[in-house]
Amino acid sequence: MRKADLVVGVQWGDEGKGKIVDMLGLNYDMICRSQGGHNAGHTIWVDGVRYAMHLIPSGILHKNIVNVIGNGVVVSPDVLIDEMAQFDHLEGRFYISDRAHLNLTHHGLIDQAKERLKGDKAIGTTGKGIGPTYADKISRSGHRVGELLEPERLCEALMSDFEMNKSLFNALGVKIPNHDELLEELKRYKEALAPYITNTTRIVWKALDDGKKVLLEGAQGTLLDIDHGTYPYVTSSNTISAGACTGLGLNPKEIGEVIGVIKAYTTRVGFGPFPTEDKGSDGDKMCEVGKEFGTTTGRRRRCGWFDAVSVKYASRLDAVDKYALMKLDVLDGFEVVKICKAYQYNGETIDYVPTDLENVTPIYEDLEGWDSVKGVTRYDDLPKNAKRYIERIEELTGVKVGLISTSPERSDTIIR
Repeated sequence: MRKADLVVGVQWGDEGKGKIVDMLGLNYDMICRSQGGHNAGHTIWVDGVRYAMHLIPSGILHKNIVNVIGNGVVVSPDVLIDEMAQFDHLEGRFYISDRAHLNLTHHGLIDQAKERLKGDKAIGTTGKGIGPTYADKISRSGHRVGELLEPERLCEALMSDFEMNKSLFNALGVKIPNHDELLEELKRYKEALAPYITNTTRIVWKALDDGKKVLLEGAQGTLLDIDHGTYPYVTSSNTISAGACTGLGLNPKEIGEVIGVIKAYTTRVGFGPFPTEDKGSDGDKMCEVGKEFGTTTGRRRRCGWFDAVSVKYASRLDAVDKYALMKLDVLDGFEVVKICKAYQYNGETIDYVPTDLENVTPIYEDLEGWDSVKGVTRYDDLPKNAKRYIERIEELTGVKVGLISTSPERSDTIIR
């Protein structure tokens, strides 16, 4: 029996996982999403064409690959249907878990209303309804994708839920859906999605039992994990590598190589601690050159220097075997590039991530910059200082850099 390899984000998301999955996917028979929802966003550039995907695995660009949305994902039917419309001949190469939970219109409205009420204590949610959907799941009051196969029954169950929570809806200013309109919407969902809804756990198991090569695609990043991230400024699911097991129905022994995706610098969307954030011209340059605007929200990402302390912490959580280092070219032209090698915390120098990340001060190591790495495809052809930067990341984190991206294009990737 084969093991499933895993691609996981090791920072605060937006590391470039989509490009890596798209590139590696050529060597796999199946690619699976295991958690998150359409708050995630993968941007892939192929031959100058930009593809943005939020729910469908990145392998969908390859017609010989089977793509799976696992039970740990929360699925917005509207978003998924729109996304599916970009591609043809999906039958037989795309499946949705009947156990994945439904993220419906009212979830997004509740999410946005609660965020508004928090005022200056808002956490910077995408407002896509992810948190409320997972909350319903955990409180055992949610509804699953498989229920779309019986829209009349699902409609009655939802209307009953709405009536039971009428006071909450009124307090938040969220309008309760009309019965007939809701039923028509659910019937539309069934018509579009029914051919793809199935028990995906059995599909993934069979693929592994048959010796097929399976790749698991993480969403968001490890530092946004609901348990191990910068709570409460996190997402609502387990983004660490172990989350891929529960989100697809795999056991830990079925996980093979873990590829951790990191940017050559650091970004974060929304609020929350970010020790190495650069609010000056260097951060602005990273944002401009790296086109650091969210795939999902369009929001400007906060930018800063590479944080080896948090990356080492996340890599231990994920059991990372090797890194895929993304966007090295964004640092082209900087006279000096910085790496955070430790934190100052409560008067002490520490090399670990404390629970209270808000009150740490980064301790930087300055390295000489380089002219350009853009489009380089051989490690030996990289500038000396770029190689030194990569090697220093390896030394500080204890993990080898196995892939290096030198432009947004799929082909501009160094494999060591």
